[in-house]
Amino acid sequence: MQRLGYLSETPSQTAGPYVHIGLAPGAAGFDIYDEELGRDIAGPDAQGERIRVEGLVIDGTGSPIKDVMLEAWQANAAGHYAHPESGGMVEDGFRGWGRVITDFETGEWGFDTVKPGPVPGRNGAIQAPHINLWIVARGINIGLNTRIYFDDEADANAADPVLNLIEWEIRRPTLIARRSERGGKPVYRFDIRIQGDNETIFFDI
Repeated sequence: MQRLGYLSETPSQTAGPYVHIGLAPGAAGFDIYDEELGRDIAGPDAQGERIRVEGLVIDGTGSPIKDVMLEAWQANAAGHYAHPESGGMVEDGFRGWGRVITDFETGEWGFDTVKPGPVPGRNGAIQAPHINLWIVARGINIGLNTRIYFDDEADANAADPVLNLIEWEIRRPTLIARRSERGGKPVYRFDIRIQGDNETIFFDI
């Protein structure tokens, strides 16, 4: 029997062409589950402002990537996560987590949720409202972690301890979603650039 200390590391590989079938079958056109995991982030009883977040994932040539999966994780409007260690209660049905894939034709992705509130960080610092994203696709060996902040939270963003870790202020806007309205509903645009000019900030976590 081979000793545990001598086992070699499993080779890594990119997400294959069947990742959507396995992780988001409904979005890929396969009616497998009555209720697919990851579609409902906030639930019908969540308090706060209902918003839509959408965008593209763009490669180094400026073209949209059309086979991406994104997972979102966020606090509710009161700044509490759906986790026992968050220190607060969340509404019934609030998961604070969701999963979407890009449109196979356009590369557009999007999800509906509630705008999160400020959350506590390390050493008592308050983090500005944000949504955490994890991104995988063919050609990406390790999932990419980033954050969505909101352009109408300028004061909170200016004091955010994570944004202030980014030395070059010119790079911070790559984490800021731009607000508009469509049909009376707030829509935040957040395009993610994998490489090249204005490459999105990704976090090593």
